Amino acid sequence: MNATPPRLVPAAMRARIGLIAASRGNVELWANLAVLTWAVAFLVWQGTGFAVTVGTVFAIWAILAVSLNLVVGFTGLLSIAHVGFFGIGAYSMAILTSGTSYDALRTDAIPTFGWPFFAALPVSALAAGLVAAVVGVVLNRFRDDIFVLVTFGFAIISYSVFLNWNELTRGAFGIHDIARPAAGGLVLDSDGEFLAFTLLCLALTVAVSWLLVSSSFGRVLLAIREDEGAAEVFGYRVAHYKFTVWIISAMLAGIAGGLFSSWTRFVDPYSFVLLESIVLVSVVILGGLATIWGSLLGVMAFVLLEEGMRFVPFLPNESIGQARQAVLGVLLVLLMLFRPQGLVGKYRL
Repeated sequence: MNATPPRLVPAAMRARIGLIAASRGNVELWANLAVLTWAVAFLVWQGTGFAVTVGTVFAIWAILAVSLNLVVGFTGLLSIAHVGFFGIGAYSMAILTSGTSYDALRTDAIPTFGWPFFAALPVSALAAGLVAAVVGVVLNRFRDDIFVLVTFGFAIISYSVFLNWNELTRGAFGIHDIARPAAGGLVLDSDGEFLAFTLLCLALTVAVSWLLVSSSFGRVLLAIREDEGAAEVFGYRVAHYKFTVWIISAMLAGIAGGLFSSWTRFVDPYSFVLLESIVLVSVVILGGLATIWGSLLGVMAFVLLEEGMRFVPFLPNESIGQARQAVLGVLLVLLMLFRPQGLVGKYRL
């Protein structure tokens, strides 16, 4: 008497599927609203100066996250090497634009070129792309776990080069006096002007990335992510696609590095340790794989978490860094348990 009539089973299944889809959409909607509301409230509370600083950090990290998502999210290649390309871009900008003669009394001086910012920024991207091309020739021979280990090794090697090549990077002393953007008589030396410029660079990065992933090239990348062997069977030269997106991603990271060193006016090796690359991968996973908006949302949540921890009243200043890492780790564990595709992602890691 209580059995469900056979003709009602399909309708019940359709209703359940619709309910699951609606709840999934609601999760993404609420995640978006929660992060955006948190961002607006926090920035209004702290004032304009703090908002400008947070906005600049967000824009630079967002360029990094969007570029990494091209490799990790859309192509399915888990890379730990991105911090190396970020550092190459930063050091290229620093070496080409800085004047470090006043530091010669403390350590050996390095070559200086005195280039303007807008001449050095493309070179920062090209330098990162050139190194990525050399590394990519090796990486294209590996897959899966071995690929991850090789990128892990590159991140360690790049940090060692930054730290020990004193004749070029000044090692642990770092490089000072890095140029701000300037064109003619216009110098973007205020924080607000630099924020506007970094947001413009972020918008261009998002536009280029969106055009890339929405094209036939992007559809092949997703096919490689789903089944690399099947993509090869259908005649796609998989190695060429992976090599191309790898270089594009590295060049965008080089641009982010150039912006970072110009903004801080100082760069040293400790900004490009392996932990930073792992955090960047975590941020991409947090926002969601294979979605540009997810990368932006993940970076926004991370930057708010990073800056917000400074205002926890019972937390000592010397423990803020460790607390950030612990909270981010807990968030990732919760995501893997309850929402492994991230806040607004399409795929699971």
